[in-house]
Amino acid sequence: MKTLYLLPALAFAFAAPALAGDAAKGEADFKKCKACHAIVADDGTEIQKGGKTGPNLYGVIGRTVASVEGFKYGDSIAAVGAKGTVWDEASLTEYVADPAAWLKKTLGDDAAKSKMTFKLTKGGEDMAAYLASVKK
Repeated sequence: MKTLYLLPALAFAFAAPALAGDAAKGEADFKKCKACHAIVADDGTEIQKGGKTGPNLYGVIGRTVASVEGFKYGDSIAAVGAKGTVWDEASLTEYVADPAAWLKKTLGDDAAKSKMTFKLTKGGEDMAAYLASVKK
């Protein structure tokens, strides 16, 4: 009889989404991103000083991919944005782990390339949680 109660509970546990990342850990890890990215609020407040090689990441979660005004995106990521794809925490976590692989999968094109060569192999969910906390 106990098995009857245990099986649905186990099925639910494995079907539930993974726990969200830790925004505080993501904020601490942002130092890995600063060489290329900054986080600057719409009013000009610098939340994280950083480079301009990559787009401003303020409000990235919930924003259409490749949509920062005036930033020159690569063809592949621009094509994802043209499809209307919007960044969420799951997609950003997958993207930062391997940008080229994400673009290839998302576009269904093995020739897709990414200008972002850095891979955040650990802590992507934390980075996504941090970036989700820095929003408009």
